[in-house]
Amino acid sequence: MSGLTQLQAMGTAERRKEARTVIASSYLGSTIEYYDFLLYATAAAVVFPKVFFSGMDDWVGVVAAYGTFAAGYVARPLGGIIFGHFGDKLGRKGMLIVSMLVMGVASTLIGLVPDASVAGPWGAVMLVVLRVFQGIAVGGEWGGAALMALEHSESGKRGFAASFVNAGAPTGAVLGTFIMGAFSSLPNDQFLAWGWRVPFLLSFVLLGVGMFVRLKVSESPIFKAALEQEKREQAEGARAEGTNGTGGTAPVRREIPLLQVLRRPKTLIFTMLAGAAGFALQVVLATFAVTFAVSKGADRQGVLYAYAAASLVSIVFVVLGGRLSDKLGRRPVMVGGLVLFIAYLVPMFQLLSSNNIMLIFVAFAVGLMIHSTLFGPLAAFVSEQFGTTSRYTGASLGYQLATLLGAGFTPGIVAQIFKDSGQNTGSVVWYLAIMSVVSIVFILLTREPKNNDLQTVRL
Repeated sequence: MSGLTQLQAMGTAERRKEARTVIASSYLGSTIEYYDFLLYATAAAVVFPKVFFSGMDDWVGVVAAYGTFAAGYVARPLGGIIFGHFGDKLGRKGMLIVSMLVMGVASTLIGLVPDASVAGPWGAVMLVVLRVFQGIAVGGEWGGAALMALEHSESGKRGFAASFVNAGAPTGAVLGTFIMGAFSSLPNDQFLAWGWRVPFLLSFVLLGVGMFVRLKVSESPIFKAALEQEKREQAEGARAEGTNGTGGTAPVRREIPLLQVLRRPKTLIFTMLAGAAGFALQVVLATFAVTFAVSKGADRQGVLYAYAAASLVSIVFVVLGGRLSDKLGRRPVMVGGLVLFIAYLVPMFQLLSSNNIMLIFVAFAVGLMIHSTLFGPLAAFVSEQFGTTSRYTGASLGYQLATLLGAGFTPGIVAQIFKDSGQNTGSVVWYLAIMSVVSIVFILLTREPKNNDLQTVRL
């Protein structure tokens, strides 16, 4: 029985149960992947400058640590291409399992990298290599998880379903920040010697949990139906033309998914630029804002807990943003979130510099809630731009290029701007505001995808 026929044969209650199972799996898998990926962001903000770049000026060490952080974002588009290709050829489920395995192993090994006193500069080199593998893994993870949720869902609920994948990012951030925060309560020398490593080593335990859940979900019915339809059409064409000389079924030859996407580069470029500012704002909150608040005298553990608590609050708003986009459209909700964030940038930095943990929590909470209205619809907005047989590749590449442009170099650029301006946040505000305006323009130039037919096999 074909994918869509099998889905249609189910009762309404059974279909919804299947969709809920897949959405829960995508959320859990995304949480584990982003725990690993964003844990590195926290470590880059509070640990790596002292462990791997000691002996430098404080802000020079921060910039260097953010450079290793950027390596993961450089690798994410490569992961999107690799996993997207096989995900469009062979299926979504298998690629999700492989991506989780790569991420879990790389993250565990980060916890074993020797510091500068033992390995010298080679410690930083090992960090970069493992960070690249993290980037490749999360580059493949997001597309598969988003499509599994999207392609199992009913029309009119896709934004809500896909938002759970993006909700995995703040959930992973909460988990990672709370665990890192707990170990940061150790005496400083013990924390820098071994305490920071334990959260990375715990990745191996989470890997086992994630693999168990991932193995139980079913393949996307839309993908299975599209693949079967394509095989039938090619077989019928081969028989009609006698292409193999026997009247039998000709081998299936499908255009490479990446070439399908690149034949219409406008969609890819607009998607990338539309999403870039959202990632810039997200990563500034996770990295530079933490470093900035601590540099103003706030307690390191208190700042980490404030960010984690704010991330916990934002999870609900990510899902609400996705649900709202099902009602109003993806574009209005995303543009509204960016406009609000531009207006909030100046008061946010004032709150962060207050040296008051409650006000710092408010700064993070309001920032993340506003950001969620953009981040919630983003998974559906990107994925709905592409057709079934190139959707994994197109969505992954568009999304990961947006992360590279928006998040990959932003912490280092912002830290450098801040340092060069005599530690003036005004220059940082202008940089982030300009990025946000650029994304607003390209969101408005991109077609509204809310009502697109996902079952159509097109680019």
